[in-house]
Amino acid sequence: MTMEAGKVPDSNPGSNPVDYAAYLRQQLVQQQFNVASYRLGEEQVWLKKAGAPHGPGRYRAMAAMAAVLRLEVLRPVPNRGGREAIATEVRRLRDLQARGLRVPTVLAAQEDGFLMRHLGRPAQQTPSLGNEIDHAVSAGPAAVLALWQQGLVAIAQVHASGTCLSQAFARNLVRCPDRVVGYIDFEDDPAAVLPLPVCHARDALCYAHSTAIYLRLVGALDDARAMWTAWIASGSPELQAMLATSIGRMGWMRHLPQNRKLGRDMQRVRAAYDLLRP
Repeated sequence: MTMEAGKVPDSNPGSNPVDYAAYLRQQLVQQQFNVASYRLGEEQVWLKKAGAPHGPGRYRAMAAMAAVLRLEVLRPVPNRGGREAIATEVRRLRDLQARGLRVPTVLAAQEDGFLMRHLGRPAQQTPSLGNEIDHAVSAGPAAVLALWQQGLVAIAQVHASGTCLSQAFARNLVRCPDRVVGYIDFEDDPAAVLPLPVCHARDALCYAHSTAIYLRLVGALDDARAMWTAWIASGSPELQAMLATSIGRMGWMRHLPQNRKLGRDMQRVRAAYDLLRP
């Protein structure tokens, strides 16, 4: 038996199918915010609508900095916003799911928005790995390292499938109720503008930047560096070469203060360099 596009059987046997496409059309014209959550029977869904398009100006400074520092991993990946971002995210979510990776299921889509299924249980938040690592600081280094290593494994699974994430910050990795790590936020596509080894190195550096500060807080940088070294050694030669070149050109970061003198962002950069340095 075939189903119309956008229709999926309800979780209750014998019930009428949920017309996700019709629901999307109805809610898009009513929804005020770009992203909102709804309950449909026993499931929770998210509706993401197109926002305003983004101009190219925001990427010029980053492109100039990447050129000056000779760091290909800093080359900007455009997120055009608007309908283009919607189309990119729908395409990427479907591609990642087809590769066996845990991402939200796209239930229905049109040019100005799409509907996706919540990764967790209805009415329950699915915490980001970043928040879980932050909350684990009070439990000590073993708890932080266990979660941090789970993020490394999750990123390696993406790379082994032949693709990359968009922005591999710990906030975009989520822990589902079964403790499997899922992936969210795909409004841009690095592999469309950068070679895949650069994309993989970019994923690694994004993750290090977003997590190293917690490793420092619990005194786990040395243990994490050993895990990091082993993780890199298990990657492709191209990834290893790209990271070695990039980190070699980041030596100036060692002069940044470890405290918050220059702000939290610079403190994160310094902690990341201390994790990555040979």
